[in-house]
Amino acid sequence: MVDLKKANDRLEELLDCVDHPRKVREGQRLYCGLDLGTAFIVLVVMDEDGNPVDCKYQFASVVKDGMVVDYVGACDIARRLKEQIEGELGVELEECAVAIPPETEALDGGVVKNVAESTGLECTAVFDEPTAANLLIGTTDGAVVDIGGGTTGISVFKDGKVVECIDESTGGTHFSLVLAGAKGMTFDDAEVYKRNPEHHREVLPIVSPTIDKVTTIIERACRDYEVPEVILVGGTAELTGIEDRVQKRLGIEVHKPSHPMFVTPMGIALGCVQKARERDDA
Repeated sequence: MVDLKKANDRLEELLDCVDHPRKVREGQRLYCGLDLGTAFIVLVVMDEDGNPVDCKYQFASVVKDGMVVDYVGACDIARRLKEQIEGELGVELEECAVAIPPETEALDGGVVKNVAESTGLECTAVFDEPTAANLLIGTTDGAVVDIGGGTTGISVFKDGKVVECIDESTGGTHFSLVLAGAKGMTFDDAEVYKRNPEHHREVLPIVSPTIDKVTTIIERACRDYEVPEVILVGGTAELTGIEDRVQKRLGIEVHKPSHPMFVTPMGIALGCVQKARERDDA
């Protein structure tokens, strides 16, 4: 079983950087991870050793079901985040990686890369989201499940290698639709309501049928493999108790790190560092 303590410690370091960016040396090499999510766009910056340096994020509605639907809006937000970080650090950011839902590279991989490069960053790698997340999590045998706003992406690992990678269009948006119907509120109000941890105890049973649908997707992805554990990441995994519901239905151990929303963006940045090391060693 993967030990999440190291990942949790690194996530705490990352979140501390949001308000307290690290000092950087003149000429120091920095690497970015840009995550275009359904609900948030996140930009993470790391140094050459993979240590968090800065992180900024903004609510956005530029992605739907894993696809960019507002290209100009996505570019504007990504550029603002980059400029904000550059202003804090006093340096120009140059390199980044991005990630997309599994099985969507032909449809959207180029668009996400173009969003990154519209800011002046050079995009050096495109990962699938759950595989990027595992660069932080580090499981060698298990399934990493990225429950985002519009889709659920799953990478199954065996002996450290990806043996299955799928994506289906069920995620936090569907949770909000169910909640809005049950509570008689607008979709936007439901989005805000479900994010408040004080409401999670109430929200969980309302959205349980949708959680069960996500669990069915996980079951299908894992059915041909012996999967000893599942790790939940992504913004929707922030819902308190979701891991217990999934575990009860799956019958195998289910865990989630602290701050699951930031696992994939941090993993993307780690991937950017990794690609740079590979180039240096070539």
